[in-house]
Amino acid sequence: MLLNTCTWGSGDRIALLVHGIMSDHRTWRRVGPALAERGYRVVAVDLRGHGASGRAAGAEGYSPERYADDLVETLPVGAELAIGHSLGGLVLAAAVRRLAPRRAVYVDPAWRLPAEVVDLRGELFARAKSLGRGPVAMLNPRWEEEDLDIEMATRTVWDERSAHGLADSVGERLWPAEPVVPSLVALADPSFLVSPEDARQLKERGFEVRTVIGAGHTIHRDDFDGFMAALEEWI
Repeated sequence: MLLNTCTWGSGDRIALLVHGIMSDHRTWRRVGPALAERGYRVVAVDLRGHGASGRAAGAEGYSPERYADDLVETLPVGAELAIGHSLGGLVLAAAVRRLAPRRAVYVDPAWRLPAEVVDLRGELFARAKSLGRGPVAMLNPRWEEEDLDIEMATRTVWDERSAHGLADSVGERLWPAEPVVPSLVALADPSFLVSPEDARQLKERGFEVRTVIGAGHTIHRDDFDGFMAALEEWI
């Protein structure tokens, strides 16, 4: 599936941005322009089932493999930098060998979902679609008003069936055995997706791991400055 994209900047270097579940390219509203100011041409996708991209016929069409194939069909090979958040980190890892960026950054990646999420077959994510602005703001007290506006808009157009497909697919087989390209893992504090033991194993496998102190799962919205600082030497 050819995905909808948004582009910032016109630099010679290319940066790719892949969002998390329930979101779309608008989650990168500050990151995209910041990278463009550093000389990148930044390309952000809407994953299938999100934003203005197409929808799968059923939940089975939302497997990580399908997401990864979409990235390869849509994005240029050999970019200078690729960044994936949460689901985007999972999908980027599945496509990174074919996309062959020079560097990859995985932001609180969803390489292994908590057991309660898998057991509920994605229902926890699907229920989140109906949350009002007040509860979303309470869950994300550090977000700016514009981020809350975007979150409500992206949830409205998100296909909740994608959560069921993801819960069916995530498991140990998608935990990266090696970085493939030089790779940074940026973690929330604490991360509910990557435990301290997981982080230790990632370091042993050759990943660099950095934690943004005090930041929640959507690090680039919780602490934009901290997020960009964590990416120094990688961007």
